[in-house]
Amino acid sequence: MVKPSDRRPVPRSQSRALTVCAVEFVRPMRGASRPHLVRCDDGESYVVKFRNNPQHVRVLANEMLAARLATLIRLPVPPAAFVEVPTALVRQFPPLDLSSSGSTTKQDCGAGLHFGSRYPGTAAETQVVDFLPDRLLRRVANLESVFPGALVFDKWTCNCDGRQLVFHRSAADAVYSAWLIDHGFCFNDGEWNFPDNPLRGLYPRRLVYEGVRGLESFEPFLSTIENLEAAELDACGEGIPEEWCDDAPEQLHGLASQLYERRRGLRQALIDAKNSAWHPFPNWE
Repeated sequence: MVKPSDRRPVPRSQSRALTVCAVEFVRPMRGASRPHLVRCDDGESYVVKFRNNPQHVRVLANEMLAARLATLIRLPVPPAAFVEVPTALVRQFPPLDLSSSGSTTKQDCGAGLHFGSRYPGTAAETQVVDFLPDRLLRRVANLESVFPGALVFDKWTCNCDGRQLVFHRSAADAVYSAWLIDHGFCFNDGEWNFPDNPLRGLYPRRLVYEGVRGLESFEPFLSTIENLEAAELDACGEGIPEEWCDDAPEQLHGLASQLYERRRGLRQALIDAKNSAWHPFPNWE
């Protein structure tokens, strides 16, 4: 464990974003990018993806940009942060499992800035799961908004992975609420382009779309995206470290420009999904 005073100064270009200092590695989390739960000096815990994860460094840029975009259109996502891992902490803990599947090699995560997604509450007070049976899934508090909103978002950002969510409730809550997580494969993973497909972005359990009656069911997210200003999208990329961009930071600005142009194609993308062979919206009128 390290003290907050061991924090390294944060570059000015990154100071506008939430930045916290890691003080303890808690445990590994599931996922191909080998994330870890890390306790930080603000008293919160974060699911951290490291620069030398087994996928690629752009996963971190994707996560930060997508989290900011989702927050901009008021989708429920955990607060994102730059997590500073001090050299002292790296030296105190044994190497982490950051290997690809099938490998047993362990390595240090490396000091510096990594991406963190705040964990919802404390383990003793909050129940967090990534799967619910149909009976409980139908009772999720924000079911009829979060899944249509997530689909609009994933169409817009060309998320080439299955939609990932966590469901959480405190000891006092009767029902779960959903948060969108894991945006590393937005913008077509590390390619940073947008090869669209009618089935891309659809959640595999169609019951979450039973409330969809037409394009109006995707509001307010659809209109919010359509009315975004280019400057708002540019701002979402500010402060993302150049080393997270795989030596091509100029392409990050290009993503914002392409997202601005893609706003007007979202209605047709949703109609194409409706007319696909999977027929995901059973009650579309």
